[in-house]
Amino acid sequence: MANILHKIKASLYPNLLTEDPNDYAARVITERSLNVTEICNEAVGRGGAQTTAEAMVNNVNLFFKEMAYQLCDGYSVNTGFFTATTQIRGVFNSAGETFNSEKHSILFQFNQGESLRKELANIAVEITGVGDASLTVNEVLDVKTGSVNDVITPNRNLKIKGYKVKIAGENPANGVTFVNLADNVRTKVDTSDFVTNNPSELIIVTPALPDGTYQVEVTTQFAGGALLKEPRVFMFDKVLTVQ
Repeated sequence: MANILHKIKASLYPNLLTEDPNDYAARVITERSLNVTEICNEAVGRGGAQTTAEAMVNNVNLFFKEMAYQLCDGYSVNTGFFTATTQIRGVFNSAGETFNSEKHSILFQFNQGESLRKELANIAVEITGVGDASLTVNEVLDVKTGSVNDVITPNRNLKIKGYKVKIAGENPANGVTFVNLADNVRTKVDTSDFVTNNPSELIIVTPALPDGTYQVEVTTQFAGGALLKEPRVFMFDKVLTVQ
């Protein structure tokens, strides 16, 4: 039997990918997002790193910077914990067509490696029950790049898929907002930039956000029947990047 070293909690939500109303999907309850500095501080504090946190942060950042450089030259990367490759998205309509940034895009694809996969056996899962499914975002898809829950492109379409995400009601707080994780600056999507506004899917035009990391927040009074007196708010826990 595997040595259980870790424990994660998850809630169940209606599975919108099947027609069975009794199907549920589990979503991990994320404690919070850790950056490089916090991870290095934890490693040193736990006693597993024979270095200082400051030196570890510097080395990690140097590694990632060099890894990015090599990926930009078309090399693939295999760290054991994850693999990374450079990909091109978009259709080429003839054998002689060249790359066009207006219809094609470049992105980096990351997947779990063997060393990380082995850690899965060390995790115990506690299902806490059915979560509040009154408003849920399941996925954010950048239409230009095809990136899911990762890169977003300013001034291009973004699909927000979920449950009861339709924006409805007169409360001025209603809408879609991007929160900059560096300074907490909030940028709300203009109502004229809503392409689709359905209970299970929003399509918006991403605002002209500066480079950085963001979380997306959906606020609405929609409930499937009569409007709620007060809006519900859902902050999607995935970090989205403009670069």
